[in-house]
Amino acid sequence: MRIPWVILTFMAQTISFWGAAGTVTGSRHLIETGKHKFLVDCGLFQGPREIRARNWESFPVDPQEIDAIILTHAHTDHIGYLPRLVKQGYRGPVYATQGTVGLCKISLPDGGRLQEEEARYHNKHKTSRHELAEPLYTEADAYEALKLLKTVRYFDFVDLPGKNVFRYLPAGHILGSAMAEIYFESGERINMTGDIGRYDRPIIKDPYHCDFAEYLVIESTYGNRLHDPGDAKDKIAEIMHQAYRDGSRILVPSFAIGRTQELLWYLHCLREEGNLPNMPIYVDSPMANAATLLYQQTTEDHDHDMKMDLAEGRSPFDPGMVRFVRDRNMSKSLNMAPGPFMVIAGSGMVSGGRIQHHLKAHLSDPSTILLFTGFQAQGTLGRMIMDGANEVKILGEIIPVEARVESLQMLSAHADYSEMLRWLKGFKFAPKKTFIVHGEPEASEGMKAHIESELGWDCFIPSHGQTFKLGE
Repeated sequence: MRIPWVILTFMAQTISFWGAAGTVTGSRHLIETGKHKFLVDCGLFQGPREIRARNWESFPVDPQEIDAIILTHAHTDHIGYLPRLVKQGYRGPVYATQGTVGLCKISLPDGGRLQEEEARYHNKHKTSRHELAEPLYTEADAYEALKLLKTVRYFDFVDLPGKNVFRYLPAGHILGSAMAEIYFESGERINMTGDIGRYDRPIIKDPYHCDFAEYLVIESTYGNRLHDPGDAKDKIAEIMHQAYRDGSRILVPSFAIGRTQELLWYLHCLREEGNLPNMPIYVDSPMANAATLLYQQTTEDHDHDMKMDLAEGRSPFDPGMVRFVRDRNMSKSLNMAPGPFMVIAGSGMVSGGRIQHHLKAHLSDPSTILLFTGFQAQGTLGRMIMDGANEVKILGEIIPVEARVESLQMLSAHADYSEMLRWLKGFKFAPKKTFIVHGEPEASEGMKAHIESELGWDCFIPSHGQTFKLGE
């Protein structure tokens, strides 16, 4: 019996980069396969005004035509545009891990409240006849977006329209962070890494090693840099002891999600070792307070050491060590309180939040220690201070920068280029194409050069709005 030839035809796939291309924020990657469209991440642009202006542009595809949104993790530059897209008509599923769902419930409504507060502040203080400012989205819009969230466990396969499927793999960046491995009907796959974390870091698991994908989209935040090899715990101890001796205030701009919890872990370790001076430590961020509780509860992300500590009753988030600030009045009182003390407050890049009030009160005091704990994007207030500005504008007032500025770059949640190469070397075969995104131009170019020289892979750095065909 003759078996007839069967010609299988599959729809062509494309990927378009509508964010995090040529910049480190606004991750939005659109995959199209046949009649179906999937958006991987839905982030806000942050930094300079001209970059933030993209948040107000109409999305290039009608939101009602998008079949599904797949979130890699809950940082604002990956989820912060979601309420805006829902406001414009998106009503499909929004997939995320358990940790990401929990963090979205904390951060998205908070983001909506901040948008409304900023619009009110602008309208109250405007000096021209310009139209009234509108929030990008409201708290109510954020709650509408939360209704669309669907929890997915790591490694479970989820069906997508058009006989496509995807699954999440641990990325080791923050709680709930995941790579999205999407399989097309053709059998080929694309790995969307989101942000890749570091090895041997506290609290959460290391990045999961992958051995193959036909296509790879990889971040490059630290693509041209290596992290400080110093010991974060030792540096923190040194700064804490000096502040205790000098009666100094330590102001720590810190990301509410991830960085605050890692910092608390090191403080916990110092206390366990008897190497933490007896001075108050405050976490002055409602979002960080809620996120810290979630970090303790979401066990599927915990590494072995975290599980052991919790099992033995040694939580790194013990309220006996840290005072969680609950209201604005207590926060304001810290602006007049004498040192020594440490206050950890958002935002991490000093682009808003309660840290601005603390800096306005104490940045001009030479006895103040300003301790940065991570990456400062171009155009942010944090970057200006890090780059040596003599004075900065905070809440409408010019403030001299007299404080001692310190940095804990070794606390970054992003892999540097050597750690990225370590992860990439786990691949048994080279991808057909590797797209390098989520980095400032120099960082992306650096990552491309490292991958090409050490691995010989075919790499592309897409520009904003650029589309590539997959499957050729």
